[in-house]
Amino acid sequence: MSEQISHTGIIKKLSDKTIIVNIINESACASCHAKGACSAADMKDKEVEIHSFEGDYTVGQHVTIVGKTVQGFKALFLGYLLPFIIVLSILIISTALNASESTSGLLALGSLIPYYFVLYLFRNRLKKTFEFEIKPLE
Repeated sequence: MSEQISHTGIIKKLSDKTIIVNIINESACASCHAKGACSAADMKDKEVEIHSFEGDYTVGQHVTIVGKTVQGFKALFLGYLLPFIIVLSILIISTALNASESTSGLLALGSLIPYYFVLYLFRNRLKKTFEFEIKPLE
């Protein structure tokens, strides 16, 4: 059995096919006396879209969102590690081909444009990959 990550949240929107859950930001900011002057306290809550669910839920209900740890590693790879590898590879290759430093840097950074465009094109397929389960809060 794979490990799971769980977060509590509140159902924000509800339809026949999807539930949108606002994940509650659990930080130590609530009890901190300096939260008014701190930028960490301004963190936005995240929304998760759930497509397959069983049971009856209502807007405003507190629930638990459960996802597999493997999904987190895949998101980390697609969002951070693979773009870093692409930038570094393009930088090394263009420098090896005797391009100037500025040209190599621009090519490396420019390589992210098609990468993120391809991710955008496959966003619906990726949504199916990153599925979460919803459970009533116990």
